[in-house]
Amino acid sequence: MSHVLFVCLHNAGRSQMSQALFERMVDGRHEARSAGTSPGDRVHSNVVAVMQEDGVDLSDRVPRLLDDDLAHWADVLVTMGCGDACPVIPGKRYIDWELQDPKDLPVADVRSIRDDIESRVSALVEKLDANGG
Repeated sequence: MSHVLFVCLHNAGRSQMSQALFERMVDGRHEARSAGTSPGDRVHSNVVAVMQEDGVDLSDRVPRLLDDDLAHWADVLVTMGCGDACPVIPGKRYIDWELQDPKDLPVADVRSIRDDIESRVSALVEKLDANGG
C-alpha cells in the first residue's frame, strides 16, 4: 500500500480534487491525504460544484496545513504550485504537476482542470498498482 500526499498552496482546489479522485479510483488499495502550504478557509465553491457533477462531495472537506508529520507519512508527494514552500524530505518520491489554480475560475475551466487531474491520477494509480503499492 502506498501513501500519497497531494499538496498545493491553499488545499482548497487542486489537491482536494486529486485526493478525492484518487480515493475513488484505488478503492482502498492505497491511501491519500492532501494539504496546503497556506490553507484556505474552505474548498472553493466552484471546485465543490464541479466535483458534485462527477458524483464526489467535497462540501464537508476542510483545508489542512502541510506539516512534517504529513510529509513523513507519505511515500509519494504530488506537488501543484507550492514551489519552494513544499518541504523536501530525502527518500521521498516527488512528482510535480503543473496545474492552474481553479480559484475564481469559471466552472467550464474548473471542469477542464478536474479532467486533467483525473487523467494524471489514473496514470499514477496504474504505476502504483504495477509496483505493488
